[in-house]
Amino acid sequence: MSGSSSPRPGSRRVWSSALGLVAAAALAIGVNMLVDRLAPRARLDLTQQHLYTLSEGTRSVLRGLQDPVTLRLFYSRRLGAAVPAYGSYAERVRAMLDEYVALSDGKVRLEVFDPEPFSETEDRALAFGLQGVPVDQSGEQIYFGLAGVNLLDDERTIPFFQSDRERFLEFDLTRLVYELSNPRRPVVGVMSTLPLNGDPRMMMMMRNSPQAQPYAVMQTLRQFLTVQDVPLDAQRIPDGVQVLMVVHPQNLSDATQYAIDQFVMRGGKLIVFVDPHSEGQAMRPGPGGQPPTDTASSLDRLLNAWGVETPHDKVVLDLRGAWRVRANPTDRVQAVDYVAWFNMQGDSISDSEVATAQLNQVTVASAGEIRRRDGATVELVPLLRSSDRAMLGAVNLVRENPDPARILAEFRPDGERHVIAARLRGEFASAFPDGAPALPEGAQRPADFPAHRARTEGPANIVVVADADILEDRFWVRVQDFFGQQVATPFSDNGALVANLADTLSGGDALISLRSRGESLRPFTVVDDIRRDADARFRATERELQERLQQTERRLRELRQGQGGERGQGSAVITPEQRAEIDAARAQILQTRQQLRAVQLDLRRDIERTETWLKVLNIAAVPLLLGLFAIGLGVARSRRRAAARS
Repeated sequence: MSGSSSPRPGSRRVWSSALGLVAAAALAIGVNMLVDRLAPRARLDLTQQHLYTLSEGTRSVLRGLQDPVTLRLFYSRRLGAAVPAYGSYAERVRAMLDEYVALSDGKVRLEVFDPEPFSETEDRALAFGLQGVPVDQSGEQIYFGLAGVNLLDDERTIPFFQSDRERFLEFDLTRLVYELSNPRRPVVGVMSTLPLNGDPRMMMMMRNSPQAQPYAVMQTLRQFLTVQDVPLDAQRIPDGVQVLMVVHPQNLSDATQYAIDQFVMRGGKLIVFVDPHSEGQAMRPGPGGQPPTDTASSLDRLLNAWGVETPHDKVVLDLRGAWRVRANPTDRVQAVDYVAWFNMQGDSISDSEVATAQLNQVTVASAGEIRRRDGATVELVPLLRSSDRAMLGAVNLVRENPDPARILAEFRPDGERHVIAARLRGEFASAFPDGAPALPEGAQRPADFPAHRARTEGPANIVVVADADILEDRFWVRVQDFFGQQVATPFSDNGALVANLADTLSGGDALISLRSRGESLRPFTVVDDIRRDADARFRATERELQERLQQTERRLRELRQGQGGERGQGSAVITPEQRAEIDAARAQILQTRQQLRAVQLDLRRDIERTETWLKVLNIAAVPLLLGLFAIGLGVARSRRRAAARS
C-alpha cells in the first residue's frame, strides 16, 4: 500500500463548489464595478406606469440648460416615520431628482438637507419660504419642500410636496427648472372685442357700474404673467408675445387673421375664445345705446384650415349642473333649470391635462361645440366636455328673450358628450397658402413685416374654447365692495382655468407635452373591490334586518302599553297572551341583533382573509419563484451529469 492517497471525489466537489461561489462573487462585483464605470446612468424602471422614467419633454429642458441650477431638497426624516405614505413619496422625489442630475450633464446640482428643529438648516428652509407643518402636539415643524436657485440668484420653490399633486410631480419639477433657466415672466398678448380692461363709455356714464370695471380674469393673469394688449387691426403680432389670447373675434380683417396665422406658423401659442352667443356682449349697450344684434364670433378661416370647426348656429344644453334661474312672471313655478347655463364638474373636466386636473368646477353660458373636421389629422384633446345628459339646440333659443321653461320642456338629451374646450396639436398648414392678403387702398405694411411661412416647424399647440362668457365675472366670481375696495370671491374655477392655460402654454412644448403620471402608493385594488362588493351586500342585509328590528321594537312598545286594558287610568293591564307575545318579540329582537353581528363579522372575515392571502403572495412570491428556479436548475444539472456518466 502506498503512503499517499488521491483526494476523494466528494472533497473535490466541495472544493470546486467553493471555488465556483468565490468566482461567481468576484464576477458579480466586477460586473457591478464595470457597469458603474462605463454606464453610470443606466436605469431600469420596472414600475407599471414608469414612474421613474422621465418624459422627452423633461429631457429636452435638461438638454437645453445653459447655466447651472442648484436644487436643495429639505426633507424631515421624521415625516416618513410618522406618515409612511410620505416616506414612500419622498423616496420617489429623491429618485426623480437623481434622474434630473444624471441627465443634465452636470448642469443640475442636488443638495439634500434634514432640517432639525431650531437648527440653521431650518432657518434656511424658512428663508426660502418653505412651509413647515406640525406633526404632533409639540409644535415641532417638519419640512418636505424644494428650493432652486440659478447663477443670478433667482429663486423658485415648491413649499411642500402635497400628496394630491403626486401625479404632477414631474411637471412641477420640470417647470421649476425651466423657470430658473428662463427667469423672465412670460408675455401674453390679448386681442379682444370685449372690454376686458373695462369699458370707458360705461365708466363715464356709471363709474361704479360692474360693466365699467376690468374683468377679474385680467387681474388673475397679471398676477402671474406680463399682459400686453394687441390691437384688433394688428398686421403683425409683436415678437415678445409668447401666448396670444384672441377673445370673441368678430369681423377681423384678413390682414389681422393673417397676423394670427403667421404667429402660429412661427411657433407662437394661441388661445381662442369663440362663442355662438355672447351673453356678456348681449347685456352691454352698443354705440347707439341698444344691445347688438350680432353676438356670435368665429375664427372659421383659421380653425377650419387647422382641422376643427366650431358651429355658431348651435349651443350646448346640459341638464347636469344647470343653473336655477327665475322663471317668467306668468309661470306658476318660481325657478327653473336653465340648461344653457351650467356648471361642469367631475368627469366633465379633464384630469389628465395639467391645466385642468386641479379644477373643481367651471361655468359656461350659451357655449358652442368643438369638433374635428372630416379627414383632419389634428390631435384633439378635450379639456371641457358636457355630460351625457346634454344636447345641441338652436342658438335662437337663447338669443332674444329666452324662455327657460320652454327650453327645458323641449329638452331631449342626445346621449353625446360635446366638447366645449380642447387643446389641438399637430403640424398645421397656413390658412393663407398664397401668402399675405392684399391691403386696403392706402394701407401700408410695417417695416419689420416677416416673410411668409407656409407650415409650422414641428407640432403646434392651440387651445380653443367655444365660450367667451367663461371670462365674464358673473359666471365665476362675486365682486363685492369692502370699505371702498373691490373684493372678488370665486365660486367657479374659470379664472384659474384661463391662468393655467396661459401659464402652461408659455412654458413651451416641453412643458405642454408633460402629462399626469401615476402615484407611487399602490393600494390593494382587489381588496378594495371585495370590500365595496361585500359592503353593498352587507348594507342590503343590514337594512332588511334593521327594518325588521324596528317593526319588532314598535310592536313591543305597543304590547307594553297593554292595548287590551284601560288607557289613562293608571297602569295598563297586560294579558297572558300579550305577555307571551312580548317574550316572543324580545326573542326576535335578540335573534335579529345576532344576525346583524354575524353579517358584520362575515364582512370583516372575508376582507381579512383576502388581505392575508394577498400579503403572503406578495411577500413569498419572489423567494418561492427563486427556490423553484434553483430546484429546477439543480434537477437539470443532475440529469446532465447522469447523462454524461452514461
